[in-house]
Amino acid sequence: MINWKVILNIARTHLLTKMKSTVTASLGVTFGIGAYITLVSFMTGLNEMLDSLILNQTPHIHLYNEIEPSQEQPVALYKDFEDAINVVRSVKPKQSQTKIHNALPILNYLKSDEKVKGATPQLRAQIFYLSGSIELGGNLVGVDVMEEARLYNLRDYIVKGTAEDLKNTENGILLGSGLAGKMSLAPGDRVQVSTVKGDVFPLKIVGIYQSGIADIDNIQSFANLKTVQRILGEANNYITDINVKLLTIEDAPTMANVLEKQFNITATDINEANAQFETGSNIRNLITYAVSITLLIVAGFGIYNILNMLIYEKMKDIAILKATGFSGRDVQLIFMSQAMIIGAVGGILGLIVGYVLSRMIDNVAFETEALPTITTYPINYNIWYYVIGISFALLSTFVAGWLPASKARRIDPVRIIRGT
Repeated sequence: MINWKVILNIARTHLLTKMKSTVTASLGVTFGIGAYITLVSFMTGLNEMLDSLILNQTPHIHLYNEIEPSQEQPVALYKDFEDAINVVRSVKPKQSQTKIHNALPILNYLKSDEKVKGATPQLRAQIFYLSGSIELGGNLVGVDVMEEARLYNLRDYIVKGTAEDLKNTENGILLGSGLAGKMSLAPGDRVQVSTVKGDVFPLKIVGIYQSGIADIDNIQSFANLKTVQRILGEANNYITDINVKLLTIEDAPTMANVLEKQFNITATDINEANAQFETGSNIRNLITYAVSITLLIVAGFGIYNILNMLIYEKMKDIAILKATGFSGRDVQLIFMSQAMIIGAVGGILGLIVGYVLSRMIDNVAFETEALPTITTYPINYNIWYYVIGISFALLSTFVAGWLPASKARRIDPVRIIRGT
């Protein structure tokens, strides 16, 4: 029967008598785990921030009418050419409305679907922004502003003013930050917008919108849906886009295919719309985890080297233990216990160091005009990173201790005592 009290006492004595080696081994684990926690928390936090910057503003499903050439050309309607190979050059897009047919019934249908968190109508208009002698081309998007704020975190990107200001102002506009900078405009000022037909309408700036993506902020602004419908001279059912937010994002591809066939409309799911961005995000995560695992493996090799040297230094102690009745298994357990104690102490200290460093980074000011809502560096405090850290610390020290401990088990005490 194994006497764990005696084995642990001997292991503790070995560790205390060789304090320098013990501290060195523990610090190897501590800094390895600490570096892992800090790196993975910061990198995944940064990746989540970049993902949210794009995905928060992207609907799970986007419904609209695609402008495209007719699938069937007029030449195909002639019976004389039914069996011929027709080559048609300079095919032009067919004439079609950009508005969604039966948009309001589609909206009501989507809102009643149990898989749908919300559906918002939009009206996108090509306009010119006029301020004095300045004339800039861009987009004016008519929205249900309170639904946009609920589903797509619109408030996070309003740097001046509020979503309620736009809702309560019939002729209000939420101006893109790039446009506001170019035209030297601020909330309270007025800007005129001109349609492609030449009609001019004055709008009051109630706020500044900044998405963090310069190409969007330089051309895009928001107004109430009814305001844009009135500017274009269209009825209340004139809607060009419907954005759908689902309860489960994984349902988006399947539901997009269903809606496309059901309503004879183009439906783009979030995976299709952000395929390149998703690939970049996956690569960044892969690099993060690869570097983190490398840190842990390096720490494990350091532990192995230190324990290996410790056993060579304790050869005479091992011989004495075996000569006094300790079996090879007991000797192995003594050195395995030392390794696990080093792993546990170093791992716990590593978690503390990693958490403290993460908190320090989290409090460092991070200010940039591109991301006005981000004030500090992003950190991800996922509990699983800490579970993985301590588990790897114990596993690496177990493996690192097993190999030299197995050598200690096979040592012949007679040869050690004789000095051979």
